[in-house]
This record gives sequence, structure tokens and C-alpha cells, in this order.
Amino acid sequence: MPIFDGFWPVRRPGPAPDHKTVGMKWNIKHLSAMHVVAVVVMDGVIPFDLSTPCEVFGHVRLPGGRAGYQVRVCGVTREVSAGAFDLRVRCGLDELTRADTIILPGVAEASAVVPEALLHAVRAAAASGARVASICTGAFILAATGLLDGRRATTHWLATDELARRHPAIRVDPKVLYVDEGQFLTSAGAAAALDLCLHMVRLDYGSAVAADTARLSVMPLERDGGQSQFILHEPPAPDGSSLEPLLRWIEESLDKPLTLEDIARRAALSVRTLSRRFREQTGTTPLQWLLRARVRRAQQLLETTGHSVESIAARVGFGSPTAFREHFQRLVTTSPQAYRRAFRAAPIKANGRRGASVKSSAS
Repeated sequence: MPIFDGFWPVRRPGPAPDHKTVGMKWNIKHLSAMHVVAVVVMDGVIPFDLSTPCEVFGHVRLPGGRAGYQVRVCGVTREVSAGAFDLRVRCGLDELTRADTIILPGVAEASAVVPEALLHAVRAAAASGARVASICTGAFILAATGLLDGRRATTHWLATDELARRHPAIRVDPKVLYVDEGQFLTSAGAAAALDLCLHMVRLDYGSAVAADTARLSVMPLERDGGQSQFILHEPPAPDGSSLEPLLRWIEESLDKPLTLEDIARRAALSVRTLSRRFREQTGTTPLQWLLRARVRRAQQLLETTGHSVESIAARVGFGSPTAFREHFQRLVTTSPQAYRRAFRAAPIKANGRRGASVKSSAS
């Protein structure tokens, strides 16, 4: 019987991030040595839902290589059944008082009775400013606290009708990968947990850190299911790929009006051979890769600079602001102006902290 001690290892701890981060509309009071993520388990926890936040947050690295989070697995009891195996959990619910973010993974039976001690601990932590997120049927646990009443939420598509029936005060949305209601977030089932966790990383540390984490998580290039929800993932190339020097050159040349012929000439390949190698090594075409690289760079500039939308369009190689807005809207599912309003922040400093968020007057 496999046993897990409940404390996910984190290497190279560093200073706490400044929690005046983009998108967070509440005050987090827990200024510990690092942003603490508490993943709460009860009997029947779905192993995938437990492992996903542990892996995603455990992989986050800030500039300089420091870990962005400390992940702790906390149990209602010290031994929890997880289907084919049991977990021995070292941390109890008292750990939630020290958590900056609380994750509620799904359980196999959505109708399972939630221990009152867990409901009380989550309510108390939320009242102290902790961010609370549920994965899959973990929405039923969060709903049982009453904290989702009057809010929009989602869960696994097979359980959305049941969630709406049992909790009519919640506006259940079955068509999205996740819902961000500020302090409270919910995700759909299975791999949507990755989207939600990466979204929170993006809120805390910006799109560049989130994109790096996504690559470590081998995230799909495109996500179906309503919103692609802000994070634009870089098409990966295997380590040692023959395209690596070319991809670096493309990213260094985003302000230039590159054509397929320009890229093929740089690679000393025919257009046909170049396109075939791109498909084999990145899963996409050269021009699609270029477009996504331009939009990713635009996201970073919208977050970290005061440049106008027109200036950013030129800096990342779009022929006109109109073309930039159209491509940005299609890939990120929001406008550049709305993205900036939601996510503008000072850049991450060398110590891993963000500055206070800044409102932009750029249009």
C-alpha cells in the first residue's frame, strides 16, 4: 500500500512575494517566508486532482531559480483513502490558518458528507484573506461552506446539474474550463485543473513565469472548452531540437515583418521542408508559431509597461493596431485593453517580489 507523508517538497525556498498582485481583489494577511498553498484532502479524494496542484505549484520558479510556492497537503484526518491507495497526511486543518491559497481537490462521490471541521477551517481561512479554489467536484465542498452563494462557479460537466440543484444560490456555468470570482475560483474536471492552477500562477507572478511552468507541465498548445483563459502557451520544441536556434532568432526578430520565406531563408531550408520540421518538432506551422510568439510578447508588454496599444502592436510586429487587436482577441479571448486593466503590474524584481499593481491610462 503506497503511503504519502503529505508534505510536497519544495527546493530553494526564497522570500515571500508581494501579494498586491494583479487580479487579486482582497488582502492576503499571511506574509510567511513563501506563498503557502494548502491542498486539502478528505476520504475519496481523486488522485489526479490532488497531484495536479502539487505538481504545478511545485514547479514554479522565479527569476534566479527560487521556488514560488511551498505546497502542503493537509488532511481532515491523518490517513485518507484515495481509491486504489491510502495517503498518510502529515499536516492537519490547522495549517489552513497559515495558507495564502487553499485548494480543494475533487472527490469521487460528489454527494459525500463534508466534515464540519473542514467547512469551518475553510470559512475561517477565507475570512482571514486566503484565496480558495476548487478542482472538479471539489466545488461541492466549497459550495457547502456557503462562500459561493451569489457567485458564478463551475465543476465537472457531469456534475453541473447536480451542483445547481443542490445549491440554487450559485450561478453554475457548465461551458468554461474555470471561473475566477476573485477570492474564490472553481475549475471543471480533469485537465481543467491545470488551466486553473496556471491561471493562479499567472495572477501571482505574470505570464512569463506561468508559461515556463506550463512547458514543464507539458500543457497542450490550445485548450478547448469555452475560454482559453488568458495563458498563451509556447509550442514546445524538444531539448536539442534542430529548430532551437531558429526559434530564438524568431523571438529576437518579432518587430520585423517576417514572412515564411524569410524564416526558411534563415534556416537554409525550403519552405516545404521548414513547414514539415515545424510540424514534427512543435506541432504547429512556422507562421502560427510566430503569431503566438508575438501575442505572448504583447502580453508581457501590456503587463509590465505603459506603452500604448499602438506602440505594442508595432513592437511585436503587427502591421496595424487593428490586426493586433483581432489576433489578440482570438488567441487570448479578451481585448488588449481589458487584459491590461486586469493584469497590469510592476515587473518582478530580483528578489521575486512584484510591485503594487498600476492602473494604465493607455487605450
